[in-house]
Amino acid sequence: MESIFHEKQEGSLCAQHCLNNLLQGEYFSPVELSSIAHQLDEEERMRMAEGGVTSEDYRTFLQQPSGNMDDSGFFSIQVISNALKVWGLELILFNSPEYQRLRIDPINERSFICNYKEHWFTVRKLGKQWFNLNSLLTGPELISDTYLALFLAQLQQEGYSIFVVKGDLPDCEADQLLQMIRVQQMQRPKLIGEELAQLKEQRVQKTDLERVLEANDGSATLDEDEEDLQRALALSRQEIDMEDEEADLRRAIQLSMQGSSRSISQDTPHTSDTHLTSEELRKRREAYFEKQQQQQQQQQGPPGQLSQPCERPTTSSGALGSDPGDAMSEEDMLQAAVTMSLETVRNNFKSEGKK
Repeated sequence: MESIFHEKQEGSLCAQHCLNNLLQGEYFSPVELSSIAHQLDEEERMRMAEGGVTSEDYRTFLQQPSGNMDDSGFFSIQVISNALKVWGLELILFNSPEYQRLRIDPINERSFICNYKEHWFTVRKLGKQWFNLNSLLTGPELISDTYLALFLAQLQQEGYSIFVVKGDLPDCEADQLLQMIRVQQMQRPKLIGEELAQLKEQRVQKTDLERVLEANDGSATLDEDEEDLQRALALSRQEIDMEDEEADLRRAIQLSMQGSSRSISQDTPHTSDTHLTSEELRKRREAYFEKQQQQQQQQQGPPGQLSQPCERPTTSSGALGSDPGDAMSEEDMLQAAVTMSLETVRNNFKSEGKK
């Protein structure tokens, strides 16, 4: 493909590109084609002058712009045809009755020139393969022999005028090389406009990506701080969850203990709570002393009888009690009451176990 000469579109010089791609070299320039166009204009003017330079048609012709070229770089089919005559080449309209009567298979021709409105391009055979050398493409497009006839028919349907190039084309390197080898095209060329649009889109995407990367670089520290904050919040939530679990566990143990206390108090309604108030302790002390006094009176006997010595009363814990005549201290009385309460609770637990 690199050996194939292919001029890409510049301005409106498609006629120049068409001729040079056909001849496979820089054979024509805009100046040379303009010279041919001016020559054609002069020939037309002389023909119009034959009818009289004072005629209305001649004056109208002089006022009209050239039909062979314009300021944009467009050249007419007459300019292209005259340029090819220099090389002994002739153009024949492909769909003309004269050519169609010849019934020539397109693959047996050497080249075609196609025109639609103001655009010209060449389809040429190089070696043993056909190529679309349209200057609007990014490169030569390979056309198979079986597709060539369909390609030309499609162009005609789109409104193209097709001309068959008759005559011997000048020798070129690409034709000689492709006589020996055949090429394969893995990817078809795109239109220049599509390629430019794609390149522009890629540049825009690249610019957007660079902006994003720059923004990310500038906010890298902020992102790290945010990550640290997220980790701290996560650890804080874990600690709160652990504290909540411990609090729930303590409440469960407390409820369980309360439930056990209620169960014991329901099974043994006569059992008093071990946590006694001061009023309850006072009443128990009074009851205890009354009982002790009754026991002492029974041991002394009826009045007038000699009293026998007796042992001092002891508490249930084995501690020595005070003489009955002596007053017990407040601390001893409190200790005695607590001891009685504890013995009562133990006895209740024992009786519950026997049940």
